[in-house]
Amino acid sequence: MKRDNWVAFVPFYLIVVLICIIAAGGGSSAVDVVSQNIPVERQHRIVIDAGHGGVDGGATSCTGVLESQINLEIALRLDDLMHLLGYDTVMIRKTDTSIYTQGQTIAAQKVSDLKERVRIVNQTENAILISIHQNTFSDSRYGGAQVFYAKDEDSRKLANQMQNDLIRYLNPESRRKPKKASGVYLMDHIDHTGVLVECGFISNPEEEAKLQNDAYQKKLCCVIVSSLSQVINA
Repeated sequence: MKRDNWVAFVPFYLIVVLICIIAAGGGSSAVDVVSQNIPVERQHRIVIDAGHGGVDGGATSCTGVLESQINLEIALRLDDLMHLLGYDTVMIRKTDTSIYTQGQTIAAQKVSDLKERVRIVNQTENAILISIHQNTFSDSRYGGAQVFYAKDEDSRKLANQMQNDLIRYLNPESRRKPKKASGVYLMDHIDHTGVLVECGFISNPEEEAKLQNDAYQKKLCCVIVSSLSQVINA
């Protein structure tokens, strides 16, 4: 899968300004994003999880696109942007594959895959997990990003910031609130700070189109990085 070249001969500081202006939609609010969110703390390792993959395609969009594909596209962009801004990252998967280590059936392989993701997060020192997913519902009217968080207080704080920023910059009509990720295996079993970002509803035709759009994916990644930087640098 093609990786973005965010730099492309443009000076580093100019790239930072440009991407933050894109995320903020222009105007004076963009200046606030720039001034607040250039990372100064780099001791954390950001674990980026593109949900599903391989034998587990996740949900299917209203046009037949697998969730796992959209998750990977966004995760790769997020990884590129974080590297540009000086973050140390770990990608759980970089291709359309599962990471199971055992299992003869698809069900067993899915269980093994989740356990392996937990192992990667928990063995990464000073990890912060960002897990990328897409939502779906039987009623195509519903939309909006939503952030779920792991059991610790730092995860809740990160989710609150991220949810607020997603509404502010991408989903101004949304009334969604961050929620504790109860019953989500990955989030229940990690020992570090972590959030799961449901980037939108791929059952909603308008939102599905946005989530497959290059420019929208980049804006989404900018907002995620901005939120993370605000919490880390607070």
